[in-house]
This record gives sequence, structure tokens and C-alpha cells, in this order.
Amino acid sequence: MSFTTPNSGVQSVVNELLTDLHAKSGCEKIGLTRESFCVILCEVGSKHATEAMSESEIRTFFLSLRVDELALARACASGINAAWEIFLTRFREKLYLSALRIAREDSAARELADTLYADLYGTNTREGQRVSKLSSYTGRGSLEGWLRTVLSQEYVNRYRRTKRLVSLDEESEEGVQFRAPDPEPLPPAADQRLAQATDEALAALSAEDRTILSAYYLDGRTLAEIARMLGVHESTISRKIDKLAKSLRKQIVAALARRGMSRRQAEEALEVDVRDLQLDIRRSLAQESAPPAFSEKRVEARVREGPG
Repeated sequence: MSFTTPNSGVQSVVNELLTDLHAKSGCEKIGLTRESFCVILCEVGSKHATEAMSESEIRTFFLSLRVDELALARACASGINAAWEIFLTRFREKLYLSALRIAREDSAARELADTLYADLYGTNTREGQRVSKLSSYTGRGSLEGWLRTVLSQEYVNRYRRTKRLVSLDEESEEGVQFRAPDPEPLPPAADQRLAQATDEALAALSAEDRTILSAYYLDGRTLAEIARMLGVHESTISRKIDKLAKSLRKQIVAALARRGMSRRQAEEALEVDVRDLQLDIRRSLAQESAPPAFSEKRVEARVREGPG
């Protein structure tokens, strides 16, 4: 397992807390060694602890982790059968019910859940190492909530792929694919700092936030559909999207200020047409491209409008 070398603060706190965290994690029951768990903690800490954080803040971070679920997820990712059996006993039914809420049809729900099982177990390998989605779980939230987010993202990805195929079939019937594309005019140059600041803000979003924004802005799914996917109330999604739009605007303005812009310049920069940015918003919000017919301007407009 490779990871970024932890800074001295992370390493020191891990050494200090390892005995207690290892005891809480239940590693012995699932066949995860103390040494392996130490490596996992250092990896998680290296991703989230900055050089500016004090050891007290790093300690608070580690104590907030769900170490039992972190250990279980990483043991499954490592291919430990005892851990996988516990995982299936605990989450198989919950995953199916979540898939059923999303897909709303039994066979589609089972297919969705089965696809996720394969990705979680790690049926593929890369450079001789098994590739499991569970390797990206960090214990910062509940494993059940993280699984719902991953399941929803898989459904969104499948929806996009299906939509692309349907659109292609429809265009083939109409002969559209044989028509020469209209040449696109070159856009005017936009300040590269805005593209960088926007990309920085989008990259900092959590997996769940990217899922929500991708589903709403890129795929045009309704608030009710997204709420059903994540198992929450529609009003929760509405508030979440509004909060994210306002937060993104503040983060972009702050990032522009760090790049030398005054607040007025930053506000004016946000008036640019998103299509003029040298930035792939589709890539920033999701792992794979959305179909062409999504509204990039909806994303930009909500960020540009800001509070109120």
C-alpha cells in the first residue's frame, strides 16, 4: 500500500493514539494487523491534516474517525474474507433497499447492487494490486452513508451511459450523425485565474456534494429524484444545493483574492460566461463525462447569483 509520507505531527499523533484506536477498531476480529492499521491511519491523516494544523487539532481529527468501520472497509479492500463476510451481513440488505429506492424496480436494483459489490470487493487489479472502492473510505462519516453516496454515483453514471446510447440511437434514426458539425467560434480569452479558482473550489467538494451537483446540474434530475437516491427529504436537497452554490461563490471569490484580485475584480470576473473558461466543469463535478446536452450555464448562474 502506497501513500503520502505523513508529516511529523500526523506520525506523532498516530504513535500516541495507536493503542487506543486499534483497540476500538476491532482489527483482531477481522484479521487486520496493528501495523497495517497504523499505515491506514497515517494515510488518512496525510490526506486531511495540513502543515498548519496543530497536534491538538490532528488528535481531534483522529478521535472523530469511525475507526471500526474504517478498519472493516480497508480489511475488505485488502481481500480479507472474514471482514467481507461481516460486511455483507451488516450491509447487504441495506444496500439492496437503497438501490431499490433509487432504481424503483427489483431487477434494476439488484443489478445496481451487484455492480457495486464487484467494485467494493475489488474484482479488478491495477499493477498487481486489487482495486476496491472501499480503499477510498476514510472513516470521516458513517460507512452506510458513504455506501449510499457511492451507490447513487454509480446510478448516475449508468444513467449517463444509457442516455448517451439512447441519444445516439435517436440521432442515427434521424440521420443526424451524418451531418457535418457547425464550426464553433473561438471564445474570448477569460482570466485564467478564474478557471483555476473555480477548479480549486469544485475539487474541494466531498463525494456526496459532487453527486448532488452532478445529478442536478449535469443530468437535470429533479430534487425529488435526488432525494430518493440519497434517502432524504426533497427539502434537504433543495437547501443543500442552495448552500453549495453560495459556498462555492464565496470560495471562488476568496481564491481569486489569494491570486491578487480585489473583491470588485473578483465579482466582475464571476460575470464571465462559463463556456469561456478553460475549464471542464463536467470533469470537475464527476468522474466521467456527462452527455452533451447539459446546462453548464445553470451551474455558473447559481454561483454568479450568490446569496439572496
